[in-house]
Amino acid sequence: MSDIKIFHNPRCKKSRETLKLVEENVSKDHIEIVKYLETPPSEAELKSILSMLGISPNELVRKGEKAWKEEFKGKDLSDEELIKVMVKNPKLIERPIVIAHGKAVLGRPPENVLVLL
Repeated sequence: MSDIKIFHNPRCKKSRETLKLVEENVSKDHIEIVKYLETPPSEAELKSILSMLGISPNELVRKGEKAWKEEFKGKDLSDEELIKVMVKNPKLIERPIVIAHGKAVLGRPPENVLVLL
């Protein structure tokens, strides 16, 4: 089992920078990289992540994404609905998310992950 899990998008500069920082501080065999656009978290997993982050679903949504602006902006969505939207549209999940020791942080800025390492 890995000690560190990172929800990673290889096309995202911040995500790549965060992964590099994790790899510089943790042995690669202790890191689980989840390409969440290919393997999105389940609703239960996303709820757990939100709990570890200590934020609401609304705070995890990438509101600058085209899909958000075209389909969801201005709609009054409940937390449950937002979670379903993010699971169905993982591009809307803010990234990267790093989990370790029952805690999670957003790698924005990448240095945020140092509190977990």
